[in-house]
Amino acid sequence: MEEYKKIKTPLSDEDVLSLKAGDAVLISGVIYTARDAAHKKLIEEYEKTGKLPIDLKGQVIYYVGPSPAKPGKVIGSAGPTTSIRMDPYTPKVIELGVKGTIGKGQRTEPVKEAMKKYKAVYFATVGGAAALAAQKIKSVKVVAYEDLGPEAIRELIVEDFPAIVAVDAYGNDLYVEGVKKFAKA
Repeated sequence: MEEYKKIKTPLSDEDVLSLKAGDAVLISGVIYTARDAAHKKLIEEYEKTGKLPIDLKGQVIYYVGPSPAKPGKVIGSAGPTTSIRMDPYTPKVIELGVKGTIGKGQRTEPVKEAMKKYKAVYFATVGGAAALAAQKIKSVKVVAYEDLGPEAIRELIVEDFPAIVAVDAYGNDLYVEGVKKFAKA
């Protein structure tokens, strides 16, 4: 069985710098959900007031719009959203303290540059395993922008949430490296 690095949120610079592209991790603690509508509101609110509805320092944001919970469950299906949709806002949220994001797919150069500058990491998780991801979520509560429905910011308490470091704080990108290896095969 592959070895996992266990990490707890909030993340410090040291936590982030210990992770390398390709590392398998199990995340425990608080993570926040936010998709593009929530990111847009966060940035607009910050630009207007200089304040945010949640403290982003050291936090991890999961790009997910979970489905409603079935009876007896804390959350419905909770698979990742395509990350590039958040890329127009991601450099600023990283500058504001976010240390990790979770989603699927590649990131743009401005995001990777912000990750290097501010010491952040991008985790990828499997899109087809939304029901499995939901099993690692122990509690859920809306903490901002309830008017956005599924795109509201939610606080999730997770235990051993599985992910892969797709882009590390050094600029190593598993997607780029994987394509290079595949092309040589």
